[in-house]
Amino acid sequence: MSSLMPERPVGCETPWRIGVAASLYNLEWVEGLVSNFQSELRAVSPRSSIEVHWVPGSFELPLAADLMAAGGDFECVAAFGVLIDGSTAHATLVAQAITQQLLQTSITHRIPVLHEVLLVKDQDQAEARCLGSQINRGVEAARAAVRMLRAVNAIRKSASALKSPSA
Repeated sequence: MSSLMPERPVGCETPWRIGVAASLYNLEWVEGLVSNFQSELRAVSPRSSIEVHWVPGSFELPLAADLMAAGGDFECVAAFGVLIDGSTAHATLVAQAITQQLLQTSITHRIPVLHEVLLVKDQDQAEARCLGSQINRGVEAARAAVRMLRAVNAIRKSASALKSPSA
């Protein structure tokens, strides 16, 4: 896992609507991710709106993300959760299922779906990635959201121009 934080993108005035699905399990860390995501997004894209929906655990995040993506009210969805790897394969299996479903949601609904369900080795890793400032994954997700929204918009405009009879 990289310890380098991507640079903050150039600010924008586009009023994007972003849905957040967040797990209540390991709440302290997930709240840190969501809070840092919201703060960074407000700094980079102040006209954007964020709507947060809390679900019981990380396993429920894909359904919440899919419902938000399918509804058409959001241009981007972010999923936040924290899984701590234990002595069984449970956390890994849950993480794999979440990853597959979030990717499928993004492809099916053709919007960015940010995967910030962290599978960490211990509480120290969770704290560093959720509450710390050096490699905060909530901040990273906000920066990725803005970059992906810009990229998707550019690709859609380019594809529309290619379909245009005057192109």
